[in-house]
Amino acid sequence: MRLSNTITTITGGGSDGWDLFIKARKMISEGHDITELTIGEHDIKTDTRILEAMHAAALGGATGYAMVPGIDDLRNAVATRLTARTGVPTTLDNVLITAGGQAALFAALRAALDEGDTALYINPYYATYPGTIRSVGGVPKAVTAEADNGFLPTFEALDAAAAGAKALLINSPNNPTGAVYGRDTLKAIAAVAKKHDLIVISDEVYDTQVWEGEHISIRSLEGMSERTFVVGSMSKSHAMTGSRVGWLVGPDEAMGHLLNLLTNTNYGVAGFTQRAALFALGLGEAFESEIGAPFQRRRALAQKALEGQNAIRLSQPSGAMYLILDIRATGLSGDDFADKLLMERHIAVMPGESFGDAAAGHVRIAMTIPDTPFEEAIKEIAAFAANLA
Repeated sequence: MRLSNTITTITGGGSDGWDLFIKARKMISEGHDITELTIGEHDIKTDTRILEAMHAAALGGATGYAMVPGIDDLRNAVATRLTARTGVPTTLDNVLITAGGQAALFAALRAALDEGDTALYINPYYATYPGTIRSVGGVPKAVTAEADNGFLPTFEALDAAAAGAKALLINSPNNPTGAVYGRDTLKAIAAVAKKHDLIVISDEVYDTQVWEGEHISIRSLEGMSERTFVVGSMSKSHAMTGSRVGWLVGPDEAMGHLLNLLTNTNYGVAGFTQRAALFALGLGEAFESEIGAPFQRRRALAQKALEGQNAIRLSQPSGAMYLILDIRATGLSGDDFADKLLMERHIAVMPGESFGDAAAGHVRIAMTIPDTPFEEAIKEIAAFAANLA
């Protein structure tokens, strides 16, 4: 079978960054007891009330084809939410419901890029970013955010890379680093976008998980709403990862064309999961804070557990459900450290190299197991690193 170049080059000819995760899962399937700190999957399950709303919606008949752009009630709820949080007037006509944030990301990049167009993205990056850019025929180009600058991108680095690019993909709060882009950083990004006429795709799926500072959507900055797509999701904010309900928000003139894309791809999202998402949004900000509270609590536990040692340096996370640890004092790469940790201590973390060379010599830890074993794992990792150093 002669396959397309697009489908065979999604990973760029190398690893997709998930090797350690796959290895850990294989060990678990073989009966090994592994402490898994790899992926952003809540240790709590979807709230029973949300599941009951989903069940009631299914029994009530919401099992047929749903409207492709999403049910109006949910689109209105998302629009109201974004208007309140950003100050940017948003209606249901600016909102499309997608099969999770990943489908929204794909749609936004498909809208922004023609075959061969360049899309910038910030390094370190979520593992799917370059592959998604390649999936729509684009050319990914990384812009390094230095660890010494808190993994925040600068105007100078973006400006130097932007000539000839068509789009810029950003993510705040950030996976994997936990960085939250403040107003000055966003103003720098906006200045580059305007100077080089870039479409900005802002992945804001962690917008409810901010531990220091505040979440600011770049769409709210002057002159940016008409050149920005925002990716959102129920996955992280409401512990609904498997329900696959996300959204894409963008300018009026783009959304009709994107509806044509959705018609020819997913052809809508299951109505009963959309009804469950609508119910979940109705639980309000207090519920979202409840979902995020364990990660804020575990962040504090990790900070305390890592005090007074020199083998690991914690890049202070301002948001999201991850820690990124600098382990270069051990003399190992992130890949080697993570592999050695898995084989010798049965603790699985993600190598920083899975998220780009800017995170080389680091590992990412998902704060997604209960407090006591999490704290024990952090202490074990610190002791392991100290022995190596």
